[in-house]
Amino acid sequence: MGRLDGKVAIITGAAQGMGESHARRFASEGAKVVLTDINATRGQEIAGELGDGVIFVEHDVTSLLSWQSVVAKAEDTFGPVSVLVNNASVLGPIANVVDLDPDKYLAVVAINQHSQVWGMKTVIPSMRRAGGGSIVNISSTAGMVAVVGAPSVAYVGSKFASRGMTKQVAVEFGPDNIRVNSVHPGYIKTPMMIEATDENGGGIADAVPLRRMADPNEVSSLVLFLASDDASYVSGMEHVIDGALTAS
Repeated sequence: MGRLDGKVAIITGAAQGMGESHARRFASEGAKVVLTDINATRGQEIAGELGDGVIFVEHDVTSLLSWQSVVAKAEDTFGPVSVLVNNASVLGPIANVVDLDPDKYLAVVAINQHSQVWGMKTVIPSMRRAGGGSIVNISSTAGMVAVVGAPSVAYVGSKFASRGMTKQVAVEFGPDNIRVNSVHPGYIKTPMMIEATDENGGGIADAVPLRRMADPNEVSSLVLFLASDDASYVSGMEHVIDGALTAS
C-alpha cells in the first residue's frame, strides 16, 4: 500500500529536475498524478513511462486561465485534487537592484510567486470537494536568508514571498483541512543548478557542511512526507533541506 493511495496530485515544472523526481516518487507511492510543464515533449515522455495513473498537461503557470484548465482536467480524469506541488521556478537574470531590467524582474516574479498564488486560488475549491488536501510550495534557501551572488532581488524576493504566502493560506484554510507548507532546498543537482554554476557541485559543495549537493530524490522524500497523511498536523511551516548550509 502506497503512502499516497487515493490521492490526486498536480505537480508543476515536472518535466525535469526536482519536479520530475517528485512526480516519479508520487506515482510510485500510489498517487494519481497530473504533470504540468511548458516542455510538452519531455512531459509526455515521463507520463508515458509512469503509466495509466499519470497524465501530462501543457501549462503556463503564470496564467490563471491555464491553471483553471489544469484543475478541470485533473478532476475530469481522476477526481478532486488532494495535493498540489507548486514546483515551477526560474533563476532569472544575475543583476543587482539598480541594474535589474523591469520586464525581467516581472517575469521572474510571475513564475516564482504569482504562479503559486494562482495555483492555490484554483486548487483550493477542488480540495474542499476532496475533504481536504496538502499544498507544498517549493521555495529556496534564498527564501530564508539573503544570498551573496544570488541572481537578483527578483529571485530572492519571490522565494521569501512563497514562504509568507504559505503561512497566510495555511491560516486561512486550516479549517477546511487544507495544509500548506513551504520547502526550502539548498544546492540540488538539477539541470537549472548545474547550468547556473557550470559544475556538478565541486566548488559550491564546499560551502555546505555535509560537503555535497543533494540529489533531487532527497527533496522528494520531504515533499512526499508533507503530501502524505503522515504529516497530518504539519502546516504553515517552512522546511529547510540544505545540508546545514543556512545553519550558521
